[in-house]
Amino acid sequence: DYISSNNYYSKKIIFITFGKIKVTAMKNYIKFLSVPLACTAIQPIMAENSQPNIILILTDDLGYGDLSTYNPGSKIQTTNLDRMASEGVCFTDAHSSSAVSTPSRYSLLTGRYNWRSTLKEGVLFGYDKPFIKPGRKTVADVLKRGGYTTACIGKWHLGWVWNNIDKGKENIDFTQPITEGPTERGFDYFYGIIGSLDMDPYVYVENNMPTAVPDRTTVNTGLAFWRKGPTASDFDHEDCLPNFVRRAQNYITEHAQADQPFFLYLPMPAPHTPILPVKEFQGKSGIGAYGDFVLMVDHLVGEIMQTVKQAGIDENTIIIFTSDNGCSPAANIKSMKQQGHLPNYVYRGNKADLFDGGHRIPCIARWPKGITPHRENQTICLTDWMATLAAITHVSLNDSEGEDSYSLLPLLKETNYTTPIREAIVHHSINGEFSIRKGDWKLLLSASSGGWSYPTPEDKEALKGLPPVQLYNMGNDPCEQKNLEAQYPEKVKELRDLLIKYINDGRSTPGKPQPNDNGNEWKQIKDFPIIP
Repeated sequence: DYISSNNYYSKKIIFITFGKIKVTAMKNYIKFLSVPLACTAIQPIMAENSQPNIILILTDDLGYGDLSTYNPGSKIQTTNLDRMASEGVCFTDAHSSSAVSTPSRYSLLTGRYNWRSTLKEGVLFGYDKPFIKPGRKTVADVLKRGGYTTACIGKWHLGWVWNNIDKGKENIDFTQPITEGPTERGFDYFYGIIGSLDMDPYVYVENNMPTAVPDRTTVNTGLAFWRKGPTASDFDHEDCLPNFVRRAQNYITEHAQADQPFFLYLPMPAPHTPILPVKEFQGKSGIGAYGDFVLMVDHLVGEIMQTVKQAGIDENTIIIFTSDNGCSPAANIKSMKQQGHLPNYVYRGNKADLFDGGHRIPCIARWPKGITPHRENQTICLTDWMATLAAITHVSLNDSEGEDSYSLLPLLKETNYTTPIREAIVHHSINGEFSIRKGDWKLLLSASSGGWSYPTPEDKEALKGLPPVQLYNMGNDPCEQKNLEAQYPEKVKELRDLLIKYINDGRSTPGKPQPNDNGNEWKQIKDFPIIP
């Protein structure tokens, strides 16, 4: 409205800005405008439509009930995360696609269910090769199309190729670069470790180069457990988490005032074993080292939030906080329960399981400029962040991207959005078993937990006489205590058929069917119990 209708060049530039050319690229054009009024008009347009910075914090084995905002009886007062929840959207029915680490991370980054990949069960270890196929786009690739610079600082756990690994792990040349790591999966910058903090080798890699050569072997036991393995001269297990956060803070500060928006993926190695709270937090929770470590995580998230604020980008920065799966028995859940703390809240099971304790997770999104604070009860999955961030940044997904990703943008914008975002959600356990939930109904295609809690898949005696499937109404029975499979055979069949459709279509979202990584001849389909 402020630009003269006779000023053709000003109007043309505005048209291109909203078309194909990035807003940040317009500054060079503005310098050549001779009409001051045109510059005055363009600047507010640029500010109003500037892309948000994005920080995605993924914790490791943090339980739903570990945050006091989710668990009124929590013995761990997570004040920073509680504040983040009150200032953002707190999802109360969020899930990882898998109940263990590697596959959950795959799904988060690709927007695709993990079981569509070549990894059908278990997790990767420190010497394993990558299983995100070349050409498979990650959320980092998608955001780069939207003009973002991208970084990953922390625990990767999706495999890469160590130099000379084909001749055996004892022959790795740590003076040479890795290949097929994060910088070949969409990230412009990487600093971190290959797997969990208890998985050797204990070597930092920056971009593609190890930062130091192993000069000793270390091992530890108890809650501070890590496996025996080569350890680099600059590697200190206790300082690993603080080190990642310091580097993340530096990255935020350095990129805050740049023209290009940034995406920072910060996968923390905590509170997974080794459980190593620094001295400042030791004894602080009153329920043991795990509680202390969770308080340390909460504190460090507060430090990240403070860094964002000090950098002057708080209003237009999205911070997402979540976990890769439920709390692990390695945290000594039994002892914490005796002290009145329920790490997985009231939900049955724990990490590795099909039961909700295995995959129901905390998930909070804060973006002062763009979302309305509230608690959101719709069922969501970590896969959904790819489509959500694509929608926020106005990037279109191809049919071969984010096949199981639904945009959560309506849930971020509205406080009472009632139309279901998802038709259903699929869960997967450590040993490759399936469950599917649609609305209140959840079907486990297993007689067992599918993981580590009772009854385990290996406990043949406990499984004797049990029905081959389990059906629960999560609205009436969130603790999964009453198996209704015999009473509602039609519901069992409906959910089973929907799951098989999702598998065979290669996607659960609308779009062109896609291939799974090793076709549709699935052992799991053949093993699904026959429903009359």
